[in-house]
Amino acid sequence: MPTQASARVGLMVPANNTTMEHELPGWMPGPADCDVIRIPRPPGLLTPKDIPAYVASAVELAGAYVQRPVDVVVYGCTAAGILAGPEQDAAIARTLAQRTGRPVVTTATSTARWIADQGLKQIALLTPYSEEVNLRLVAFLAAFGVGVKVRHSLGATTTEELGRITAQQVMAGARGLMTADCDGMFIACSQLPTAGAREALEAGFGRPVGSSIHATAHYAGEALLERV
Repeated sequence: MPTQASARVGLMVPANNTTMEHELPGWMPGPADCDVIRIPRPPGLLTPKDIPAYVASAVELAGAYVQRPVDVVVYGCTAAGILAGPEQDAAIARTLAQRTGRPVVTTATSTARWIADQGLKQIALLTPYSEEVNLRLVAFLAAFGVGVKVRHSLGATTTEELGRITAQQVMAGARGLMTADCDGMFIACSQLPTAGAREALEAGFGRPVGSSIHATAHYAGEALLERV
Protein backbone atom coordinates (compact mmCIF):
# COMPACT_ATOMS: atom_id res chain seq x y z
CA MET A 1 0.00 0.00 0.00
CA PRO A 2 1.25 3.55 -0.68
CA THR A 3 2.39 5.63 2.25
CA GLN A 4 2.90 9.32 2.81
CA ALA A 5 6.65 8.73 2.72
CA SER A 6 6.54 7.34 -0.82
CA ALA A 7 3.79 9.30 -2.52
CA ARG A 8 4.02 9.60 -6.28
CA VAL A 9 1.58 11.89 -8.05
CA GLY A 10 0.59 11.35 -11.65
CA LEU A 11 0.27 15.00 -12.63
CA MET A 12 -1.54 15.91 -15.84
CA VAL A 13 -1.07 19.55 -16.84
CA PRO A 14 -1.42 21.66 -19.98
CA ALA A 15 1.70 21.55 -22.13
CA ASN A 16 2.61 25.13 -21.21
CA ASN A 17 2.41 24.69 -17.40
CA THR A 18 5.75 25.32 -15.70
CA THR A 19 4.65 25.82 -12.09
CA MET A 20 2.52 23.01 -10.72
CA GLU A 21 5.06 20.18 -10.68
CA HIS A 22 7.45 22.32 -8.63
CA GLU A 23 4.95 23.67 -6.08
CA LEU A 24 2.54 20.75 -5.59
CA PRO A 25 4.92 18.48 -3.60
CA GLY A 26 5.54 21.21 -1.04
CA TRP A 27 1.89 21.19 0.01
CA MET A 28 1.45 17.41 0.13
CA PRO A 29 1.12 15.84 3.62
CA GLY A 30 4.49 14.10 3.26
CA PRO A 31 7.34 13.64 0.77
CA ALA A 32 6.04 13.38 -2.79
CA ASP A 33 7.17 13.76 -6.36
CA CYS A 34 5.41 14.08 -9.69
CA ASP A 35 5.26 11.90 -12.79
CA VAL A 36 4.17 14.57 -15.27
CA ILE A 37 2.13 14.11 -18.43
CA ARG A 38 1.74 17.28 -20.51
CA ILE A 39 -1.55 17.58 -22.37
CA PRO A 40 -1.28 19.11 -25.86
CA ARG A 41 -3.32 22.24 -26.37
CA PRO A 42 -4.07 24.60 -29.23
CA PRO A 43 -2.22 27.92 -29.55
CA GLY A 44 -3.66 30.66 -27.36
CA LEU A 45 -5.73 30.37 -24.23
CA LEU A 46 -8.31 27.61 -23.88
CA THR A 47 -11.87 28.32 -25.02
CA PRO A 48 -15.05 26.23 -24.61
CA LYS A 49 -14.73 24.84 -28.13
CA ASP A 50 -11.28 23.46 -27.27
CA ILE A 51 -12.46 21.38 -24.32
CA PRO A 52 -13.76 18.19 -26.05
CA ALA A 53 -10.48 17.61 -27.90
CA TYR A 54 -8.42 18.60 -24.86
CA VAL A 55 -10.28 16.15 -22.61
CA ALA A 56 -10.08 13.35 -25.18
CA SER A 57 -6.32 13.84 -25.39
CA ALA A 58 -6.01 13.80 -21.60
CA VAL A 59 -8.01 10.57 -21.31
CA GLU A 60 -5.88 8.91 -24.01
CA LEU A 61 -2.60 9.97 -22.42
CA ALA A 62 -3.73 8.94 -18.93
CA GLY A 63 -3.53 5.31 -20.02
CA ALA A 64 0.23 5.53 -19.49
CA TYR A 65 -0.34 5.61 -15.74
CA VAL A 66 -1.70 2.07 -15.78
CA GLN A 67 1.91 0.86 -16.06
CA ARG A 68 3.52 3.56 -13.92
CA PRO A 69 3.84 3.45 -10.10
CA VAL A 70 1.63 6.42 -9.24
CA ASP A 71 -0.61 6.59 -6.18
CA VAL A 72 -2.99 9.35 -7.23
CA VAL A 73 -3.71 11.15 -10.51
CA VAL A 74 -4.17 14.92 -10.62
CA TYR A 75 -5.94 16.57 -13.54
CA GLY A 76 -4.24 19.89 -13.01
CA CYS A 77 -5.76 22.40 -15.41
CA THR A 78 -8.03 24.87 -13.63
CA ALA A 79 -9.33 26.59 -16.78
CA ALA A 80 -10.19 23.34 -18.57
CA GLY A 81 -12.26 22.22 -15.59
CA ILE A 82 -13.92 25.61 -15.23
CA LEU A 83 -14.90 25.69 -18.89
CA ALA A 84 -16.24 22.14 -18.70
CA GLY A 85 -18.40 22.98 -15.66
CA PRO A 86 -18.87 21.15 -12.33
CA GLU A 87 -20.78 18.14 -13.65
CA GLN A 88 -18.45 17.56 -16.58
CA ASP A 89 -15.36 18.07 -14.42
CA ALA A 90 -16.66 15.36 -12.08
CA ALA A 91 -17.33 13.12 -15.09
CA ILE A 92 -13.77 13.65 -16.32
CA ALA A 93 -12.46 12.58 -12.92
CA ARG A 94 -14.55 9.40 -13.06
CA THR A 95 -13.35 8.62 -16.59
CA LEU A 96 -9.71 9.15 -15.63
CA ALA A 97 -10.15 6.94 -12.56
CA GLN A 98 -11.59 4.17 -14.71
CA ARG A 99 -8.79 4.62 -17.24
CA THR A 100 -5.95 4.58 -14.72
CA GLY A 101 -7.27 2.52 -11.82
CA ARG A 102 -6.15 5.30 -9.44
CA PRO A 103 -8.01 7.92 -7.39
CA VAL A 104 -8.30 11.17 -9.34
CA VAL A 105 -8.36 14.76 -8.10
CA THR A 106 -9.15 17.68 -10.40
CA THR A 107 -7.96 21.21 -9.76
CA ALA A 108 -11.22 22.93 -10.69
CA THR A 109 -13.28 20.89 -8.25
CA SER A 110 -10.53 21.14 -5.60
CA THR A 111 -10.76 24.93 -5.92
CA ALA A 112 -14.48 25.00 -5.16
CA ARG A 113 -14.31 22.29 -2.50
CA TRP A 114 -11.52 24.00 -0.58
CA ILE A 115 -13.35 27.32 -0.43
CA ALA A 116 -16.59 25.63 0.64
CA ASP A 117 -14.85 23.40 3.18
CA GLN A 118 -13.27 26.46 4.77
CA GLY A 119 -16.77 27.83 5.31
CA LEU A 120 -16.10 30.86 3.11
CA LYS A 121 -19.34 32.29 1.75
CA GLN A 122 -18.04 35.43 0.03
CA ILE A 123 -14.50 35.64 -1.32
CA ALA A 124 -12.06 37.85 -3.14
CA LEU A 125 -10.96 36.10 -6.34
CA LEU A 126 -7.70 36.72 -8.19
CA THR A 127 -7.12 35.09 -11.60
CA PRO A 128 -5.18 35.63 -14.83
CA TYR A 129 -8.25 34.80 -16.91
CA SER A 130 -10.42 36.45 -19.54
CA GLU A 131 -13.84 37.77 -18.55
CA GLU A 132 -15.49 34.72 -20.15
CA VAL A 133 -13.48 32.29 -18.01
CA ASN A 134 -13.94 34.43 -14.90
CA LEU A 135 -17.71 34.41 -15.32
CA ARG A 136 -17.68 30.64 -15.73
CA LEU A 137 -15.54 30.34 -12.60
CA VAL A 138 -18.02 32.48 -10.66
CA ALA A 139 -20.80 30.14 -11.81
CA PHE A 140 -18.67 27.06 -10.96
CA LEU A 141 -18.17 28.35 -7.41
CA ALA A 142 -21.84 29.25 -7.06
CA ALA A 143 -22.69 25.57 -7.60
CA PHE A 144 -20.79 24.91 -4.35
CA GLY A 145 -22.52 27.71 -2.46
CA VAL A 146 -19.64 30.18 -2.78
CA GLY A 147 -20.12 33.81 -3.83
CA VAL A 148 -17.50 36.17 -5.25
CA LYS A 149 -17.59 39.58 -3.59
CA VAL A 150 -14.73 41.14 -5.56
CA ARG A 151 -12.54 39.85 -8.35
CA HIS A 152 -9.60 40.94 -10.42
CA SER A 153 -7.76 39.47 -13.38
CA LEU A 154 -4.04 39.86 -14.01
CA GLY A 155 -5.06 39.94 -17.66
CA ALA A 156 -2.95 37.34 -19.45
CA THR A 157 -4.02 37.15 -23.10
CA THR A 158 -1.52 34.48 -24.22
CA THR A 159 0.17 31.48 -22.61
CA GLU A 160 3.45 33.39 -22.86
CA GLU A 161 2.04 36.29 -20.82
CA LEU A 162 0.59 33.81 -18.35
CA GLY A 163 3.98 32.15 -17.90
CA ARG A 164 5.66 35.48 -17.16
CA ILE A 165 3.44 36.37 -14.17
CA THR A 166 5.60 36.39 -11.05
CA ALA A 167 4.84 35.68 -7.40
CA GLN A 168 5.48 39.38 -6.73
CA GLN A 169 2.77 40.33 -9.23
CA VAL A 170 0.39 37.84 -7.64
CA MET A 171 1.02 39.34 -4.20
CA ALA A 172 0.61 42.90 -5.46
CA GLY A 173 -2.70 42.05 -7.14
CA ALA A 174 -3.94 40.22 -4.06
CA ARG A 175 -3.03 42.93 -1.55
CA GLY A 176 -5.11 45.50 -3.35
CA LEU A 177 -8.11 43.22 -3.74
CA MET A 178 -9.18 41.97 -0.33
CA THR A 179 -12.00 43.93 1.30
CA ALA A 180 -13.37 43.84 4.84
CA ASP A 181 -16.54 42.02 3.77
CA CYS A 182 -14.67 39.07 2.22
CA ASP A 183 -14.36 35.88 4.28
CA GLY A 184 -11.14 34.98 2.49
CA MET A 185 -9.37 34.92 -0.85
CA PHE A 186 -8.66 32.43 -3.61
CA ILE A 187 -5.96 32.67 -6.28
CA ALA A 188 -7.07 30.59 -9.27
CA CYS A 189 -4.85 29.02 -11.96
CA SER A 190 -2.28 26.26 -11.63
CA GLN A 191 0.28 28.29 -13.58
CA LEU A 192 0.35 31.18 -11.10
CA PRO A 193 3.22 30.87 -8.58
CA THR A 194 1.83 31.03 -5.04
CA ALA A 195 4.31 29.07 -2.87
CA GLY A 196 5.27 31.43 -0.06
CA ALA A 197 2.98 34.16 -1.37
CA ARG A 198 -0.14 32.32 -0.21
CA GLU A 199 1.12 31.95 3.35
CA ALA A 200 2.31 35.56 3.52
CA LEU A 201 -1.03 36.85 2.27
CA GLU A 202 -2.96 34.68 4.70
CA ALA A 203 -0.88 35.96 7.63
CA GLY A 204 -1.27 39.55 6.48
CA PHE A 205 -5.02 39.37 5.98
CA GLY A 206 -5.75 37.20 9.01
CA ARG A 207 -8.17 35.29 6.81
CA PRO A 208 -7.87 32.08 4.74
CA VAL A 209 -6.12 32.33 1.39
CA GLY A 210 -6.09 29.42 -1.01
CA SER A 211 -4.64 28.76 -4.43
CA SER A 212 -5.31 26.23 -7.16
CA ILE A 213 -2.14 24.26 -6.47
CA HIS A 214 -2.54 24.44 -2.70
CA ALA A 215 -6.14 23.19 -2.86
CA THR A 216 -5.24 20.40 -5.27
CA ALA A 217 -2.46 19.21 -2.96
CA HIS A 218 -4.88 19.19 -0.05
CA TYR A 219 -7.32 16.82 -1.74
CA ALA A 220 -4.60 14.73 -3.38
CA GLY A 221 -3.23 14.23 0.13
CA GLU A 222 -6.65 13.18 1.36
CA ALA A 223 -6.94 10.69 -1.50
CA LEU A 224 -3.58 9.18 -0.54
CA LEU A 225 -4.57 8.82 3.09
CA GLU A 226 -7.82 7.11 2.08
CA ARG A 227 -5.81 4.50 0.16
CA VAL A 228 -3.57 3.58 3.12
